[in-house]
Formats: sequence, C-alpha cells, structure tokens
Amino acid sequence: MHTLIVVPVIFVLSVLMIMSGRGGGNFYVAALVLSGVAMHTASTTSQFILFLSALMGVIVFQKARTMCLRLAFFFGRLNASLAFVGGLSAHSFAGRALEIVLSVMLFVAGVAMLFPEKEAQKAAISRFGHWNIREGENLYVVNLSVAVPLTMTTGFFSGMVGISGGSFLVPLMVVACGVPMRTAVGTATAMLAATALTGFAGNALRGGFDPGLAIPCGAAAIVGGLIGSRFALTTKPKSLKTISGSLTISAAIIMMVNAMAAK
Repeated sequence: MHTLIVVPVIFVLSVLMIMSGRGGGNFYVAALVLSGVAMHTASTTSQFILFLSALMGVIVFQKARTMCLRLAFFFGRLNASLAFVGGLSAHSFAGRALEIVLSVMLFVAGVAMLFPEKEAQKAAISRFGHWNIREGENLYVVNLSVAVPLTMTTGFFSGMVGISGGSFLVPLMVVACGVPMRTAVGTATAMLAATALTGFAGNALRGGFDPGLAIPCGAAAIVGGLIGSRFALTTKPKSLKTISGSLTISAAIIMMVNAMAAK
C-alpha cells in the first residue's frame, strides 16, 4: 500500500481511536503490516504516531477537565516504564509471535468493555491496598493489588507490540475501578501519550524507524487526534464504551487472521 493511501487511513483511525480513548496503536500496526511494512518497523512507526495523536488529545481533554491527573500520573508511570522495557525486548521475538500475543490480549480487553460498568462507589474503603480518589462529586476506589500488576503487564506487552495500552487501560478503569467512561477516555489518553513516547524510544534504539513513513503519518495523526478528542466530549458515554469494545475486538480478529495467514 502506497504512503499516499496509508496516510488517510491513519487520519481516520486516529479520529476513531482518540475518540474512544484507545490511541489506535493496534489498528495502526495492522494497517501498516497489511500494507507490507515489516512488523518491527510498523511497531516503531505506530508508537511515533500514537504519541503525536495522544498529545493533541491531552490538550483538549485537559481543557475540558475530563481527566483524573492522579490516576494518569500513577498508572502512567508504571505503564510507560514497562513499555520501554517491552520496546527493548521486542526484537528478541518473531514478528508473527508478537502479532498473536497482541490479538489475544486485544480480544480479551474488547470483550471486557462490553460488560456492564461497575457501579459508582458510594463510600471509601479503608482496607490496605485500596486507593480512594475523590474528583468533585465522584469517588473512585482502586484495588492496587489488581490494578498495579495488570497495568505493568499491559505496559510491557504494549511497548513490545507497538501499541499504546489504551485498549487495556480504559477497561481497567471503567470495569474495575468505576471511573466514568468520559473521564477514563481522557485519563487513558494522557497515560498512553507517555507509554507511546517511551515505547517509541525503546523500539527506535533497536532500529526500525522510517522517517519517510512516520512523519507524514504523524502529521495526519495530529489532526485526527484534535478532531477525535472533540468528538469524545460530545458523544454519549455508553456509545463510547460500545465503540471502544467493538473496535478492540475487530482489531484482534484482523491481527489474528493476518498472523495465521503469514508464511
């Protein structure tokens, strides 16, 4: 697939992905791989695209106050640090193996998003290992014994396969922590910007960065990130949740079919 065709595809994907708080790394990787780009180059390019589109989303979401900065900083640091390690480790595995791992993880995350949201927490939990966060009238209770290892694991594999981790962070916040969908989208966007940057650094240090491909795709992602984040602020939370889950499952199926078809 020629670059002139890939760039518009990246633009459309960036609008949809930032809108649902996912970043879109899995779709970027799929689009690039299906166009004939090698898996490791696709992973590195995807992280570059992700950082730029997410950065635009952060600007819009922060202005609209639909982010929980405490969640973003805490989990973002865990996610980003393990994404760097994952990026460095990626070249130790075959591209097909990475595609299979990615597809399985995405499918599980997508199905999780279709389950009902956790009811809003009404009272703080004082037990050890629970973090109570108040944001205005909302109370979020994060079970650290579950959230921390899951965040670290998904960060590692996200950096390894060239995605942002938003596909996993949004379900974690919405289903497990009771964070409202719109807030989860804004918070995940802030976290995935950090993850994408460190994941890109890890991948780029091992080679695979193609400026001729990455720069035009990154420019398209910047515009798409601005548009997608504005759409997120006007779309119903339930619709955002369904869109996010459906897109994640679709990406999982596409990547698995591609991996199985590879010789």
